[in-house]
Amino acid sequence: MEGRQYVFRRRARPAPDEVVAVIDHLRGRFGVEPVCRVLNLCPGTYYGRKRRPPSARAQRDAVLIEQIKEVHQANYGVYGSRRVHRQLRRQGVPVARCTVERLMREHGLEGVRRGSHRRTTTPDETAPRPPDLVNRRFVADRPDRLWLADITYVRTWEGWVYVAFVLDAFSRRIVGWQLADHLRTDLPLDAWRWRCGNAAETDGRRPAA
Repeated sequence: MEGRQYVFRRRARPAPDEVVAVIDHLRGRFGVEPVCRVLNLCPGTYYGRKRRPPSARAQRDAVLIEQIKEVHQANYGVYGSRRVHRQLRRQGVPVARCTVERLMREHGLEGVRRGSHRRTTTPDETAPRPPDLVNRRFVADRPDRLWLADITYVRTWEGWVYVAFVLDAFSRRIVGWQLADHLRTDLPLDAWRWRCGNAAETDGRRPAA
């Protein structure tokens, strides 16, 4: 805890409830008075705020956030503030869209964004590159002569999932694949090993590495 400017956004005047929440979070480690000193706040103001009953806005927010969570969960977490607001209005809940946006942001609720892009490759221009053994000719005259590999990604309700797969150049069939929540080297290697194991069990053939 080095200073007030590192606790709240610069040039932003925090709401009283936000200040109280920060002090509540830090008081067990630093004590109330030292935290108030850093925040340039009188400890009496903090204690007075704690004794004060919740404001009408706080009580209203407590009711609204439960309604927002209910709509958000009922729609599998894909609704953003615009759709949540629209659904609440359909249910007869009088609430402004900016209020829905604020409460969803404060409670970490967000919807699925269309067209979002996930970068999977960051090339290193200085790293050595393996030779092109097929001269960019991705064709084969029979199965298991040439395998191709690639990685793609899928957004699910639980987050991003990465898929590595091995494609047979002759049949154009996916002959090996693996799922993971990371992009480490183990992912494509596991897909490769999966196919090698299946090929060895069937007819003992596999392309030379």
